[in-house]
Amino acid sequence: MRMSRAAIRYAKAIMDNAVAANSADAVNLDMKTISETVHSNHELKLFLGSPVVSAEVKFNALTEIFSGNQHETKSLLRLLKENKRFEILGEIANQYNQLHDQLNGIEIAKVTTAFSITPELENKVLAKIKEFSNKKITLINTVDPAIIGGFILRMGDQQYNASVANRLQQLKREFSN
Repeated sequence: MRMSRAAIRYAKAIMDNAVAANSADAVNLDMKTISETVHSNHELKLFLGSPVVSAEVKFNALTEIFSGNQHETKSLLRLLKENKRFEILGEIANQYNQLHDQLNGIEIAKVTTAFSITPELENKVLAKIKEFSNKKITLINTVDPAIIGGFILRMGDQQYNASVANRLQQLKREFSN
């Protein structure tokens, strides 16, 4: 999913304000909640993108839904009301979370496994990551039975494929040569 430039600008502005107010972590929790809520609720996404619903109505609904949010998050909602840009709220929240991770030296590693990741496999994956990254790592596990076994690790633009399906593919290529 491509981030809009506007979402990136809003996220950076909120990050600057949150860092200055020493509330970057608390705002990050707000943004995680907003992101999860917007992305898991189709009706809310349609509501936010609707040209028929006024910015005022959207603002009132969002301040009700996210009433416990930090001052900086509430400022963002006010700004989106003024600029009539509520449709990018989910993107802004995602972008803020990424900026927060970067600020704290956290990198996301996506691990695809044939079954839910076990503690042993998680340790193997983390050991592999330590070979090429000294950052704090957050693992996100995706289950894909098609890889048969092992794991596929993606970090940024790097990929390490230790899946059984990949090994079988390599053997197939070797035998056909």
